Amino acid sequence: MSYFNILFLDIETAGSVASYDQLSERFQLLWSKKAAYFINNDPSRSAASYYADKAAIFAEFGRVVCISFGFLFGHKNDLQFKVKSFASHDEKQILQEFADLLQRHYSDLPRQKLCGHNIREFDIPYLCRRMTIQGVLLPDALNIYGKRPWEVKHLVDTLELWKFGDFKNYTSLDLLAAVLGIETPKDDIDGSQVHATYYEDQDLERIMTYCEKDVVTTARVYLKLRHQQTLDPANVEHVTN
Repeated sequence: MSYFNILFLDIETAGSVASYDQLSERFQLLWSKKAAYFINNDPSRSAASYYADKAAIFAEFGRVVCISFGFLFGHKNDLQFKVKSFASHDEKQILQEFADLLQRHYSDLPRQKLCGHNIREFDIPYLCRRMTIQGVLLPDALNIYGKRPWEVKHLVDTLELWKFGDFKNYTSLDLLAAVLGIETPKDDIDGSQVHATYYEDQDLERIMTYCEKDVVTTARVYLKLRHQQTLDPANVEHVTN
């Protein structure tokens, strides 16, 4: 498989609103039911207190605030990487732009592929659900409803590559990069801070920077897992337009 046909991606999500109090009465009730599992583990906390911590991981209660993506090009002995983001307070705009990008440039399946860390369990289902909610037509690469495993081979998951058939445990991208000897920046936020960074700090730029770093790390991890050439961080170009 040529890694020049792969689009590496990552998404960042936040709760649909800043706090539990801003949810409608109906959604407050629904969130309370969803949060029951967390409350059982820690009865000292309420459903409302869990909203800022957990809502972002559920497509029904969250929203996409950034989609970052990148691709490899150049020569095998001198790999280059371009990374770009769609980030906005208008979720539908982000989703539409990404759907258009995939349909225009990544619809030759399965030759062209999408790659991410835990992409099959999180990023792809989340994007599909939010696009459906927002009325965005799913591009061919994401139109996976009812597809059999061999029909979605264009979805490459670095987490699955690392598991080697063992599905009992989850390995974070940071941990996987560390064990593979890949340096990652330690000067930024992590996923648990995105909700607060978005609503309290209103800092989309910081979220975008964090998301793009994960995309670069995913590409470097993929290359290491597939015993391919390495990507020098100095050869990464961040596209802003």
